[in-house]
Parts: sequence; C-alpha cells; structure tokens
Amino acid sequence: MAAPMSWRRLVYSVYTPAITGVFTRISDRLLRARDRRGGSSVLLLAPLLAEADPAPRRVSRPTGSAGAQGTDGLCAHFRWMEEHVPAFRVPGTHIHILTSPDQFYQAMKARIKTAKRRVVMASLYLGTGQLEQELVDCMEEALQRSQANAHAPDLKVSILLDYTRGSRGQINSRTMLLPLLQRFTSQMRVSLYHTPDLRGLLRLLVPQRFNETIGVQHIKVYLFDDSIIISGANLSDSYFTNRQDRYVLLENCREVADFFSDLVEAVGDVSLQLQPDDSVTMLEGMVHPYKGNRQDFSAAARQRIMEVVNAAHIRQRLTGRSEDSEDEGMSEGEEDTWVFPLVQMKPLGIQVDEQVTQRLLTDAGPDSTVFLTSGYFNLTRAYMRLVLGAGANYRILTASPEVNGFFGAKGVAGAIPAAYIHIARQFYNQVCRLGQQERVHLHEYHRSQWTFHAKGLWYYLQGQDRPCLTLIGSPNFGYRSVHRDLEAQIAIVTENEELQNQLQEEQETLYQRSTEVSSSTFEQPDRHVQLWVKLVTPLIKNFF
Repeated sequence: MAAPMSWRRLVYSVYTPAITGVFTRISDRLLRARDRRGGSSVLLLAPLLAEADPAPRRVSRPTGSAGAQGTDGLCAHFRWMEEHVPAFRVPGTHIHILTSPDQFYQAMKARIKTAKRRVVMASLYLGTGQLEQELVDCMEEALQRSQANAHAPDLKVSILLDYTRGSRGQINSRTMLLPLLQRFTSQMRVSLYHTPDLRGLLRLLVPQRFNETIGVQHIKVYLFDDSIIISGANLSDSYFTNRQDRYVLLENCREVADFFSDLVEAVGDVSLQLQPDDSVTMLEGMVHPYKGNRQDFSAAARQRIMEVVNAAHIRQRLTGRSEDSEDEGMSEGEEDTWVFPLVQMKPLGIQVDEQVTQRLLTDAGPDSTVFLTSGYFNLTRAYMRLVLGAGANYRILTASPEVNGFFGAKGVAGAIPAAYIHIARQFYNQVCRLGQQERVHLHEYHRSQWTFHAKGLWYYLQGQDRPCLTLIGSPNFGYRSVHRDLEAQIAIVTENEELQNQLQEEQETLYQRSTEVSSSTFEQPDRHVQLWVKLVTPLIKNFF
C-alpha cells in the first residue's frame, strides 16, 4: 500500500482540499481497476498530473445523420459540456426511448422483480392507489427472494421522496412504504428531503396543500442494478396510465447507474430518514434542514452532493478519457453516445444544469433547430431572452388548457391553467412584436382524457433530419426548476442511427398531437382570462 499512499500525497499537494476530499473515494476503485487490467494504477494518474489536456481519444466514423458533420465534429461541438459535468460514453444500442405511461410502468415492475443488488428510486412522491401498491409488492417480492438466499441478503432498496408531498394526508407515501421498512429494516432506506426554505413561521402558516410550492425534491430516477430510467414522471397512477411524459431507459450502463445511485444516496444523506414507527430523524452530525442554520445546511448539503459530481469528474481524468465503454471488450465503433448528467439545486448553491442549458441555447445558431417541450410553459427570463434573441429555429410544445395537470382543480389551483394561457399569450405577443414568427413557433398538445407532463428538448444541427442531442429528465425550464427545486436530467449526444431514429419518432409522436398557436387561438371563448388571474400570474410563475 506504500505506493498508492505516496501518489495520494502527491495529488493532495497539487489540488485544492475540495478536489482532494474526493480522491480517497476514488483510490480503491483505481486499485480494483489495476487488478482487473493487470496494469499499474500509477499510469492511470498520468492524465490528472499532466499540465496539458489529454490527447483526443480515437472515435468512430459516423453511422447516423450526424453524417456530414462527422464524429469528430459532433464530439467537438458538444465537448464543452465536459468542463461542467462528467461525460459517460455508452453504446447507443443500450439506450431505449419509452413512449407510453404503460411502457414506463411495466419496465419498472419487471426490473424490480429481477433486481439482485439494488433498487434506487427518486421521485416527488409515491401515490396510494392500486398500481402504486403493485410496485410496492414487487419490491417486497424482490426483498423476500433476496432473504431466501443461502448467503446474506444482497438486495438493497433506497427510496428518495419529498418530505412535504410524501407526508400529505393520513394515507400517503410514508404509510405505503412503512410495512416494507418494518419488515426489511436492514435492507430498506426511505429518505425524505425537506427544503431549507420552508422553516419558521412560514412552515407554520402555509397550508399542507401548498407547502410544496416553497421547494421540493423533484428528481425522477429509477434504477435497477446497472439499468436506469431517467424521466419526468412521478410514481403515481396517472403517470402509469394517461399522463404523457418522457422516459429513457439505459440498460447495462454501470457507470451511469453508479453515478445516479451515488447522487440519490448523497441527497438521501442530507434528508430526513423515515423510521419504522413513522418518525423521522437526521443522520448523526448532519444539520437539520428547517431547525438548523439555513446556510450551514446548504453548505453541508452542497459539499456532500458535489462530492459525487467531483468524484466522477476526477475519476474520468484519472483514467484519461470520458468513461470507457460500459463493456470492457466493446469495440470503438460501438462507443457512439455520450451521457452528461446535469444537476440543478439552486437552494443548495448548485446550478450546473442552468449553466449547461444556457450555453446550449446560446450556441444554437441559425443553422440549428430546437424542439423544446414543457408541461408548464414558464421560461425563466434568461431562457426567454436566449430563445428570442438567438438565431436557432424553435418549435415549443406546451399543454393546452384541457391537458394541464391542474385543469378542473378546486379553489385557487383551478385558475392555474388560465394563468398559463396568459403566460403563453404574453410570450406569443412578444414573438410577434419582435417579428420572430417565422423562427419561433408555439404549439399546444391536445389529447382527450389525458394530461401532458413532458419536458426536455431535441437538438438538430444544420442539414440533419434527426436529433443528435436530447435533454430529458425532471426540469421544466421554469422559475421553480431553476430556483426552488432539486432537479436532474441528462444530455444525450449520439451518433447512433437507431437511437437518433427513436428520438425523432418520439418527437414526431408528441408534436403530431398538437396544433400551432396563432393570434386567433387566444380569441376563442375558452381562452378568456379573468383580470384577477392576470394579476396573480406573476405569483403563479414563481411557485407553480
């Protein structure tokens, strides 16, 4: 062990405490990698210790519509993302676009039942209906099978939910999971994130129905061994039946799964821990989110979460490339897709997703086309300036009033669809005032008896008829996503022809159910917005 320790000291002497703090977590992995490959871990340090950037890695020739652009060109076009986040190289054949709520639900059930090592699920909440109970039953079945093994149980189940939304009502997410926690205490973990912004008098005064407006855990990650689903969908029956969202399944992508497992664990570590008696406690030594000092909590949470991002970043520099292919024996020709994890947690001082999204929209020139969708169309001022001021062609898809998730809601919430009509009209009028109607198009999604919750974008370079990049995950591009909630999504950059086809089909399927907005749209009787709704719209933009 003398040699590894000496190299540790060398790295500690070169890099800042923030960087060296995660080095110890990496060293064991390096030693294991050395044993597998029969080489020296010292050689793996060369890229980190060299002053110059590592030499560009060899990449394959294009097979898809990245075509004329070429692999090197496509790689160079988005290589800047590596400055902000880890870049995982995976085979495009391992990525599958799911298109329906039922596909999403069945994929989760099947993979929970066969999981052997880990099930990690992060969502806003877990519903309380029959479909949600069947998911819990799948977890119970998997845990029972694990305990029946002759050896010690290997399967671990970790659930991360939002405290406020998961605790609402007498029957809630917590009561759904308590039987599992009581029976499989050593294998089960339920973490409930509580925003540090809901505290003191505010916490006492805001009604339970609206306390989630202050800030929530909004990440949607569903992980089973080395496969993972990234989505914007929650664990609730409508998301399994008639609420349209987006979902991407990455199969046998160990490094990506490890990253998100570590990320959920880190957020879980700074969250309240559900106990078998339905009480909650914090891990020893962790600042309480609403009883402790707000700045101290945010600083501790930021440090713990950024350890995960920094560790993955350094690990890639140590190995000299952006994560080798997921299968050690895979040929270079199959390494045709990059996955960039983007995290946004502004209450904790983390704004990686915001920085990357702004750069992506800034770089989208006249030769690019962007299809952007959000169930709640409420672009931040910065995003709106970029859309209206850049040269790219935009087609923006949002929910029509009748497929808005708040349509028909009681009380103040029932006015939210009207507020989004007002927001859409303001945006459309601004497009017209700037004479951008030929470049920026607004569409509304329609589907009887369904609601619309899809978010993300598809990015087309010049001359391409299929997207080479997509953003998919939990952010909505609005104020809440940027400033209030914990969010995560992935940017997928691919040269794989079949994956590009899947993305194109997904985009077309969603937009085929839409109509383009025109000035006459807002003259329809059902688009009338009452004055009081217009007056409270700025408040709604910040909290819904």
